[in-house]
Amino acid sequence: MRVLVTGAAGFIAHHVSARLLARGDAIIGVDNLDPSGDVALKHARLTRLGTLPGATGFTFRPVDVTDTSSLRALFDEMRPEAVVHLAARVGVRAPAGTAQAYVDANVSGFLQVLEQASSARVRHLVYASSSSVYGAGSAPPFQEGAAADHPLSVYAATKRADELLAHAYSHLHGLPTSGLRFFTVYGPWGRPDMAPLRFLRALRDGTELALHGDGRMQRDFTYVEDVAEAVVRVLDRPPPGAPRHRVLNVGRGEPVSVRAFLSVLERLLGARARVKPTPAQPGEMDATWADPSALERETGFRPRVSVEEGLARLVAWFHEQSGT
Repeated sequence: MRVLVTGAAGFIAHHVSARLLARGDAIIGVDNLDPSGDVALKHARLTRLGTLPGATGFTFRPVDVTDTSSLRALFDEMRPEAVVHLAARVGVRAPAGTAQAYVDANVSGFLQVLEQASSARVRHLVYASSSSVYGAGSAPPFQEGAAADHPLSVYAATKRADELLAHAYSHLHGLPTSGLRFFTVYGPWGRPDMAPLRFLRALRDGTELALHGDGRMQRDFTYVEDVAEAVVRVLDRPPPGAPRHRVLNVGRGEPVSVRAFLSVLERLLGARARVKPTPAQPGEMDATWADPSALERETGFRPRVSVEEGLARLVAWFHEQSGT
């Protein structure tokens, strides 16, 4: 297939693009290389995609999905058969004064993707949602049918808005859409501001490590290659019925405390963290816990990589990249 992957310089999109290239798909990667993230890392991910098996099938365009005319021209020129929409402004802890940027990128940008995908009559649009949509009041393990109407952050609210927009477009235009609620994705080429790489740098350098909520919060940590596999399997299976829309959890179904996660890293590096307990941050959920049975039922797959195995792979990559 010709697959348009938005946010192609991002963490999850990097691994999804690599998986699609390896099986012979042609990838049209788009990204605006937003300076709010680590731009050097984004370029490094794109460079790596150009060296992988199947790399001749990769085309990159520096397009912002909120730019209607540029996005329309891209669809007209490249004629993608499917779309994986992973471009977003990320992070539940939105700095003060940035709410508009979240809405612009995550809601207005997604609306433009829906418009163009609908007009192009693509066979399937898979888009990133988030475990954060469950918010307050959801009883774990989280199931897709649970109410998701009490978001705790602007980011979560934008992702829930995306799900509602996708449902409307599937109903009105017959566009097959699948929203994937990702649960705490980690692994090689990840975001340096997220806990796994922050923890690794602090352990390597012997620096103090802020541990929010004293590490008692639980997260359903999901290894990125499992996530990429889930995305590709869902992409190959558009939802049946009417409206042609669904949401699916992508998580292991095994929550682990942040403190236990850190303990695994301490053991792997042979170092003790200098922990500074800090209050839990506004917008953070106390626990996330996926019920992945719907994903397994529809695709025959559920994330399998344990935290111990996933962190061992991450540490090996970290040593290779940092030369330590």
